[in-house]
This record gives sequence, structure tokens and C-alpha cells, in this order.
Amino acid sequence: MTEPPSKKIQQKLDALPARTGVYLFKDRRGEVLYIGKAVNLRNRVRSYFHSGRRIEPKTRRMVARAHDFESIVTDSEVEALILEANLVKEYKPRYNINLKDDKSFPYIRITSEPFPRIFPTRKRVRDGSRYFGPYTDAAGLRDLLRAVRRIFPIRSCNLPLDESTIGAGKYKVCLNYQIQRCTGPCEGHISAAEYNRTIEMVADFIRGRTARVESEIRKRMDRLVAELNFEQAARLRDQLRSIQMFRQRQKVYDQSLADRDLVAVAAEQKDACCVLFKMRDGKIISRQHFYMRGTEDEELRDITLAFLKQYYLRADEIPGEIWIPIDLGDEKDALRLWLQRKRGSRLLLHHPQRGEKAHLLKMCQRNARLLLDELLLGAKSARRAAGSVTALAKALQLENAPMRIEAFDISNIQGAHPVASMVCFVNGRPKKSDYRRFRIRVKSTPDDYAMMREAVSRRYRRLLDENRAMPDLVLVDGGVGQLSAARRALSDLNLTNIPLVALAKRVDEVFLPGHPEAQNIRRDSPALRLLQRIRDEAHRFAVTYHRSLRLKGTLRSALEAVPGVGPKRRDLLLNYFGSMANIRTASLEQLSAVPGLPKDMARKIHRFFHPNV
Repeated sequence: MTEPPSKKIQQKLDALPARTGVYLFKDRRGEVLYIGKAVNLRNRVRSYFHSGRRIEPKTRRMVARAHDFESIVTDSEVEALILEANLVKEYKPRYNINLKDDKSFPYIRITSEPFPRIFPTRKRVRDGSRYFGPYTDAAGLRDLLRAVRRIFPIRSCNLPLDESTIGAGKYKVCLNYQIQRCTGPCEGHISAAEYNRTIEMVADFIRGRTARVESEIRKRMDRLVAELNFEQAARLRDQLRSIQMFRQRQKVYDQSLADRDLVAVAAEQKDACCVLFKMRDGKIISRQHFYMRGTEDEELRDITLAFLKQYYLRADEIPGEIWIPIDLGDEKDALRLWLQRKRGSRLLLHHPQRGEKAHLLKMCQRNARLLLDELLLGAKSARRAAGSVTALAKALQLENAPMRIEAFDISNIQGAHPVASMVCFVNGRPKKSDYRRFRIRVKSTPDDYAMMREAVSRRYRRLLDENRAMPDLVLVDGGVGQLSAARRALSDLNLTNIPLVALAKRVDEVFLPGHPEAQNIRRDSPALRLLQRIRDEAHRFAVTYHRSLRLKGTLRSALEAVPGVGPKRRDLLLNYFGSMANIRTASLEQLSAVPGLPKDMARKIHRFFHPNV
């Protein structure tokens, strides 16, 4: 049973149109709780508040938190599906099914330069570049790129190559050209058109369409033989053999040489795993798995549908067939039309139930189940507190074991380049993805207490703003003064319930709020050793950051010591060359080629760094 809607929501319910569209439920702070689509907005949204309707506990909790909702009308169900997928990707609502950590998945990028580069990336830039992925197996991605570089002679440098830089002879070929790993575009040994033909073969190779690549290489090889260019033809022959050896490692599952994606899903309680097998030219070329969150009380059909929307929303390639593990009912047609429109040609969305196709999909299903079991086993192990964590809870008299500990340290030299670090340990082990560093803004430096207060305040104000979970224990490097500063910062944010501890450097004394005397913790205690390890890691992280800023400042100051070089010219040079090291070693010709830098200034800079030349 659900609670009757508020007057505000009831008025909006009465005004809802009987049209296709998308709806967004929001809490009191305006945060989006849930996003859904509906063929009839009026009927669908009102159904959440019908007193006689029984709904799942998860949906009931969402409705109880809902303070407001919005609706967006669309012209068709396909448009509603696209809008829903985009909004879920943007807001990642708590009560929707979402891909876990999808931002961290790497892609292969082919740049849009005249002589494109190929490299892995986790950031997508809208500049005309092509992306392949996402890849959930970083090791598999590296193996694929190694094969690409071994088979295809493409450049691995990041030189800004175009007609003007090549014509000016700015760059020289490197060792890769000598060992035939690159065709030397930097010196004009290959035209942009010919180089890009190789890039297109690389793109097909990454997609798994090796038959097409082999056919193209054979055509080029036959043409070279007809022209009596046997040396180049022999290189292509070796290239062809390498591709054939790579292909032989892949098992053929379908003699029709079809391109298709096979999707399997396994779910249990709050966790789900979706596995996607990519079949190209009849061979399975990769297996990718994605863990889903927010799947509590959700049916397998809804989990499958959510995965398909979110994965193919950002996928750059959609095959002609997609096999799915369950019938999607009324949602199938809208999804197929959207994917067909995105692909640009006919698409088959198929749920095989018998024969070889069903057998192949069952193999994928077993993989999904095994991966989900691994996830659940890992989560169970992670929940079991390490011995040092349990000992720390006992030593500090904490109610619960501090599974997540965040530690702060300050680094500066007489107030110069002040920075703070925050490291995170989960169950006694570092979690480096959650490390943070801060440039201190407070003006009254050197003042370690003010700096500590600023760092702690900034960290937990942000967690509050993002409505994220707080740590089980906060550790600060220092004594009573640093402890008081951190305590004041937490108090200002009304976070007085977070346990706090300080560890002094010299004698490793432990201080707690409200206790002016050091706590009596044995020197050989695993609890003290854990605190020391976390404190030392925070110190290392802070010092490393401080050293990098100090070095950067020293190098920039050295550049500005050249008469006539101010901040603008300094930034111009750094943007052009990428680093101070490149500026130091640049020739006079390279300095003279910098746009906007006068020739006499180029001579001054070169003379400054090369006084004996």
C-alpha cells in the first residue's frame, strides 16, 4: 500500500497529459530519484500513488521520498526511450538500474588528425575521433593494441603532423621507422591518403573483421607484384601471415560468418552481472562483463532492458543481430527501432529458445553466473574485517570496526606551495582510486592548523553536497593542535558523530578528542601499526604532490628569468612544447617556429638555455 500523494503532487497528477514521454521523481533537495518512460504518462505516473496497488519495497521507498516530479512529452515511444537512456546516464538516479563505474571503462581512440594516432583512453572528446569499446578487460585491450602495433606500421608518437610541419622538415624519423614499425609520415615517406587506408584496416581489425582486412591486403599485394615492387609486397605478405596467426586463436562458432552481440544476465538480490560476447565474422572476438547496481526487486527483463539501453547508448558499433536471454515484451519493438535508427540499417533483436543458438546463449549465461558468484564472494570477503581493523576498533573503543579510514596530512616549506593529502584505506588496505589532494587556499600561512581545518572542511562539505557516505574514522597527522582543527571543521559541518584520531610523528603518540593526554596503545599492537601505515601513506602522497608543484614553480620561474618572457609567453611556450624539458632542449629552429614568438625572442631563449653554443 502507498501513502496518498501530497496536495502539490496531486495537482500535477491531475494535469498530466495522456501522451508518451518521460517522468522524473525528485526528493526535497531536488535530487533525481528515478527516471522512467511511459506510453501514457497520465496512467503510468498516477499508478505509483494508487492506494489499492501493491508495489515492490524498492518502489515504495522511492515514492515515500518523492517530493516532486517532472514530465517531458515526446512524439514517439522511441524518442521517449532515447531521452530516458540519456537522462539516466546523466543523473544516475539511486532507484534506477545503473552500470557500475562505467566512466572508468577504457576505449581505443583513433584521432581525427591528418595522420591519425591510436591509443587507449578513458575520456571521450567530441573532436571527430573514433572510439571502440568500452573494454572491461584492460589487459585484453593492451593485448589487442600490441597486436595492432606489431602488424600495422602506424606511428606511436604524438607529434602534430600536417602538411605544413612535414613540408618544413620540423621532425625526423625515429627508430620505429628504421625497424619498419612506422612508415615515416613525419618526413613525408607516406601520403596521408595511403596512411589513412592503413588506419581503416586497423579499424576493421579492432572490430574483429579480419576477413575484410585480409582481402584488402591481398589486393594491395597483387597490385605491388604487378608493379614489380617485390619488397613492399613481401612486407604485406608478412603482415597477412601475422593477421592469419592472430585469427587462428579465435574459434569459429558460426559458419555464416555473421556479426552479432550475445547478451546474458545473472541476478541475485542487490547485484547483477551482464555479459556481452562480440561475434564478428562468425568468431567470438571478446567477452565483456558489466556489474549493475540498483537491481533489488527488479525482474530479469527489466535488468536486461536497462543494460541494453545504457550499453548501446554509448556504443560506437551496433551489429546486425543482438541475441538476448529473455523476451522483452512490449518494450522490444521500441528498442529495436531505436537500435535500428542508431545503426542506420536493419537489425534483428532475437531471443533464441532452441537449437544451436540457444545452446550458445546458455554458454554466455553460465559465464554471467560465474562472474556474479565471483562478485558476491569478493563482497562477502570484503565485509569480513581484517584483524588490524578489529584491533583498532578495540584500542580506540569504537562501536563498529572502521572499515573505511580517511587520513589527512599537510606539506609545505615555510608556507610555500602548501598542499594537503587525503588517503583512503578500506578494510586495512589502500584504495588509491579514492585518494584526493588539495591546494591550500588559506592566506594565513604558514599555519598547519588552519590548513588542516581547510582540507578536512573541503573534503566533507563535498561529500555532504554529493550525498555520499562518510568514513568510519578520520585520522590526522599531528598532535592535539591538528586534532582540534579537524574537530572544529567537522563540528562546523554538524559531523560530530564521525570518530576522529591524531597520530603525532615523532613518538607515534595517539590523541583522541576530549583527551589532552596521549592514549596508551602498545608499541607492538597491530592497531598502532595500521595507524602508522596509513599516516605514512598520507605523508608520502602529500610530499609527492608538494614536490611536483615546487618543481613546476621552479621551472616556470627559470623560464621567466629570460628578459622579455612573462606569464603569457611562458604559457605560449609550455602549450606548444608540452613541458619545460622540451623547451630546454629545443633547437633555435624549433623555437623560431612557435607561432606568435618573435625571432629575436627565440634567439634569447635559446641562448639562455645554451650559453655555450
